[in-house]
Amino acid sequence: MRNIGRALLRGKGFKAAITALLGLAISLPSLASDTPNLDKINERGTLRVGMSTFVPWAMRDKQGDLIGFEIDVANRLAADSGWKVEFVPTAWDGIIPALLAQKFDVIIGGMSITPERAKSVLFTSPYSHSGVQVAANKELAEGFSQLSDFDSRRVKIAARRGAFTVQVARETFPKAKILQFDDDAQAFQEVLNGNAHAVIASSPKPEHETVKNSDKLFIPFTDRLSKGNEAFAVRLGESDKEAFFNSWIQARTEDGWLKERYEYWFSTLDWQNQIASGQ
Repeated sequence: MRNIGRALLRGKGFKAAITALLGLAISLPSLASDTPNLDKINERGTLRVGMSTFVPWAMRDKQGDLIGFEIDVANRLAADSGWKVEFVPTAWDGIIPALLAQKFDVIIGGMSITPERAKSVLFTSPYSHSGVQVAANKELAEGFSQLSDFDSRRVKIAARRGAFTVQVARETFPKAKILQFDDDAQAFQEVLNGNAHAVIASSPKPEHETVKNSDKLFIPFTDRLSKGNEAFAVRLGESDKEAFFNSWIQARTEDGWLKERYEYWFSTLDWQNQIASGQ
């Protein structure tokens, strides 16, 4: 088992590692029931991935091909494992039912771990950490670098009405005046126009808008105000797939590949010229 684990963590010979696990299951009846799901993928030679398009997680480029953070993750997972990958675009509100109906093998779609979802699916270890961030007006918030700087009755913070970010803003900056707008675009525009000190929104919107408007906006905090945990999701009871994916996530976390890909898609706009306008 130790040698198998080492093979997994090296990120090489993933398919060989699966074969070793399956062989071990044959010799150890107690483990036999833990490997049939990987066996099916290995025999098929294709990993079927459920995902939903959402910038920059997954989107279409100008040629109509899928690109994005999740696409990179799924492609690398498949390549390391000796598989091909088949993407199954699915409406977000139906993605868990589609997984349970065996339309695909795994959800790799920026799905946050929640207790409610965990009743229906089995989550892997987190492979990315999104969250809520602040973008501030350079002139109005000049010199602001701590949470306490924004927690003042003189400070106005914009947010999208009805979003989780409003709750985060009220809890983090109880003294500030929270201005609510129908969408993120209006909230950011209020800050760009100099009518609010800062805007609070889900990443990567603050990071991307700051890159596009570097003359007017800045990110005052290194850490996000709240931190999400995104994970792969498989069907309940599929502990063999969970363990295998966890090993891959650990390997790609330790070698820095996941962080590098996340930073590319979420902290830069170097990829923007690849996609059609309107996404």
